[in-house]
Amino acid sequence: MMPGRTDTPTAAGVGLATAPIGVVPIVWNNVDLLDLAPPVSADVVLDEIARLGFAGCQFGRGFPEGAELRRALATRGLVLAERYCELPSDDGGLGISARRTAFDLLEQTIADAGEVLCVALSVGGERDAWAGRATEADAPRWQATSFAELAELLAELAEAAGEACRITFHPHAGTWVETPDEVDRLAAGLDGTAGLCLDVGHFLVGGGDPASAVAQYGPLIHHVHLKDVDGAVLARLRGGEIASFADAIRARLFTELGNGLLDLRGVLAQLGEIGYGGWLMVEQDSSWLAPAEAAAVGRRVLAFALAEVRTP
Repeated sequence: MMPGRTDTPTAAGVGLATAPIGVVPIVWNNVDLLDLAPPVSADVVLDEIARLGFAGCQFGRGFPEGAELRRALATRGLVLAERYCELPSDDGGLGISARRTAFDLLEQTIADAGEVLCVALSVGGERDAWAGRATEADAPRWQATSFAELAELLAELAEAAGEACRITFHPHAGTWVETPDEVDRLAAGLDGTAGLCLDVGHFLVGGGDPASAVAQYGPLIHHVHLKDVDGAVLARLRGGEIASFADAIRARLFTELGNGLLDLRGVLAQLGEIGYGGWLMVEQDSSWLAPAEAAAVGRRVLAFALAEVRTP
């Protein structure tokens, strides 16, 4: 069994006590907004990730591939916790190249010994302007057939992956699966072979309560991204002062753990209740701090919160 996987739920709190902690390197090199900060070399990023005490990371911008990547990680005692796979989509459902994109990334994930393929929909297009307020009645929405098509693709990926890696779906602000209702509609079509990556920050932006989501989806949660949300920036996004998800990232919508709206202890307590032992990925899309400093804050806040939750 892979280090980050838990195929059978354990007793409350036991899985959480050994859950590996990873980091998403987007705070060093944003893969979507290339001008947010000067680029940082892969060697520096991986050195800092290892120095900060993370067990693994998501594949990052500028990282090597294949054997070179495996060596770069192994020499630092790191694991490739996940790769991120963004599928083209529009108001009619998945784009024509979505299937090929997904299977190509699955093949690469397995070749790189990655543990999780984290699938999401493309940001932008018609839903981008509705980020943070997609619960409003006038927001454009997918038809039921589009949710069914996505669930079917995820099941096919899970079957192809077998025991090599896990397939998860990541609801994301500014896409066609953002709100709690949309997550419900997709989750209803999942059979458990593919699960959810609960990104608590995006779930907050989409109008949901992450702790309640853990209790609701339980064993469907195969992977977790931990990020906090700046309440003032979110209010500006929902009020229309900030026009798009990309603009919200530039305004630092996501902030360091412990610095925003997220009930981190509540989320961790619920994860303990369901026996979650998978990856806990610290993530922050952009920061006013230096990247390593922001990641260090997240790592330390998470460690403190875990200690509080684990203490009887």
